[in-house]
Amino acid sequence: MKKALLLFSFLFFLFSFTAGKHPYHVGSVEINYNQKSGTFEVTGRFFLDDLENGLNKKYGNALHFNDPAYKARLNEALKNYSAEYFKLKTNNKFLKVNFVGYEEDHESVNIYLESESVTNPKKVEAAVSFLYNLFDDQINIVHIIVGGLRKSEKLTYPNRYLYQQF
Repeated sequence: MKKALLLFSFLFFLFSFTAGKHPYHVGSVEINYNQKSGTFEVTGRFFLDDLENGLNKKYGNALHFNDPAYKARLNEALKNYSAEYFKLKTNNKFLKVNFVGYEEDHESVNIYLESESVTNPKKVEAAVSFLYNLFDDQINIVHIIVGGLRKSEKLTYPNRYLYQQF
C-alpha cells in the first residue's frame, strides 16, 4: 500500500510538471553546510512559470526564462529577489549570502546562493519567503543539512521563519 501511494504521489508530481499548469504552488530550498569551505550552499528549486511571474510582479517589467536575451536582467532580478526573500543566520549572527547564479529547464529554475564562511554552526535560522509576493498558498519545503544530518520543515504562507539545532 505504501509503495502504491508513493508511486501515485511521484506520478502526480511528475505529471503536474509536464502538463504546463500545476495545482500546487510549491518550491524547495536546500541549505547545505559544506564543512570544507565553511559555507552554506543553498539551492532553491521553483516552477519556472511561478518564478517568472513572481519576478515580473515584483519588478514590473517583462522577464522571460528560456530566452538568452534576458539572461543579464534575470541575473540581476534573481540576485535582488533572493536577497529580499531569503535570510540566513547561524549562532545568532546574520550571514551575508551571495547570489551565485541560476539554471533553468522548460519547467523549473534552480537558484544558487552561498553564504560567507562560518565555523561550527549549532543553531541555523532562516527566513524563506520565495514567491510569497505572488501566492497566498505558496509552500516552501526547506532542508537544512549540517554534518550529514538533514532536518526538513514545510513553510506555508505566511510563515517564513524556521530554526534548527545541530
